[in-house]
Amino acid sequence: MDNISVSTTDVRIERHANQLSRQLKLLRDKLFPPLAQKTLRTFSSGEAAQMIGVSDGYLRQLSLDGKGPQPELSQNGRRSYTLGQINELRQYMAKLKPKDALSYLPWRRPGEKLQTVAVTNFKGGSAKTTTTLYLAQYLALAGYRVLAIDLDPQASLSSMLGVQPEFDLSDGDTLYGAIRYDAGRKPLKDIVRKTYFDGLDLVPGNLELMEFEHETPRALNDRQKPAELFFRRVGVAIAEVEANYDVVVIDCPPQLGYLTLGAVCAATSLLITIHPQMVDVASMSQFLLMTSDLLSVVRKAGGDLQHDFIKYVVTRHEPFDAPQSQIVALLRSLFGDDVLTATILKSTAIADAGLTKQTLFEIEKGQVRRSTYDRALESVNAANSEVLAGIHKAWGRP
Repeated sequence: MDNISVSTTDVRIERHANQLSRQLKLLRDKLFPPLAQKTLRTFSSGEAAQMIGVSDGYLRQLSLDGKGPQPELSQNGRRSYTLGQINELRQYMAKLKPKDALSYLPWRRPGEKLQTVAVTNFKGGSAKTTTTLYLAQYLALAGYRVLAIDLDPQASLSSMLGVQPEFDLSDGDTLYGAIRYDAGRKPLKDIVRKTYFDGLDLVPGNLELMEFEHETPRALNDRQKPAELFFRRVGVAIAEVEANYDVVVIDCPPQLGYLTLGAVCAATSLLITIHPQMVDVASMSQFLLMTSDLLSVVRKAGGDLQHDFIKYVVTRHEPFDAPQSQIVALLRSLFGDDVLTATILKSTAIADAGLTKQTLFEIEKGQVRRSTYDRALESVNAANSEVLAGIHKAWGRP
């Protein structure tokens, strides 16, 4: 036999993983130097005025009078504000006009419970992470205090929000650190980190989250050390920080495991993403059947499965594709108002922005064709506004 070393599959995969990891680090260092941090663009005075709910002239007068945060002035005299300054102005206006405070500062009031939205589907490619990201940023831009939780070990949401899972996180820096079964557990407030997007905080994810899937069966079988049931642990951890937020948005992993069940039990509402292709709809049928069976077991064990709303959101939609239109019509005939009226379009604008780990909210309008940008953003905002309407209804707001 020739003296040739045969590489086993595990060794080959490990080598490929290390090669890819090194290349990704080189690429990251090139795009984002070690001391650099991701930042959000500033907003024109017109954009800021629209977001706050005042006229541009009123905002200009505040600036001239030296009231509120002062905008950055360009050489040609154009004023621009950071999102942090816009949120300061919201608080300023709420104090200035207390009768209209809710229209300027929409934070939840006493008696309005924390809203936790779990975005889920166990099939990859349904734009689950994109839906989560856009919803979280939409709510933050609207003035809400938002916590995004990345429960997907692939951690795409974390990456999009400026955290590189391989290099920026240590042991216990994910939600696993707050829900683990041993003495290493720590408070969620010690895990939450600010993002470059003012008003949007993050509990990042990485492969460490898989430990919860591995440890839960052992914890369930360990009768000598009875632990809090797995499906309550996510909710208990979130409750530790609920005073700081209005809405929590959870990006669930693409499988129906203990993490997903924990998120569903912690949630006050569910968003189920659907890509309108027959193979995806058939897969979702199996997902719903499995979910129903598992949740019935959880409910019998004492899990709280009362949700304010459950909505299906059609993603990556091509409205001029006849088969897709038929599937969307089928979903609406079956589920009625449980399907969001607005669909999120498949768009090169969303894809192009994602290449630089950005969203349509972050890029300058000139980076993509204006008509493409406007059409894509309109679909995203329409879907998210329906979700926000559901949150307002749960709060009892008109």
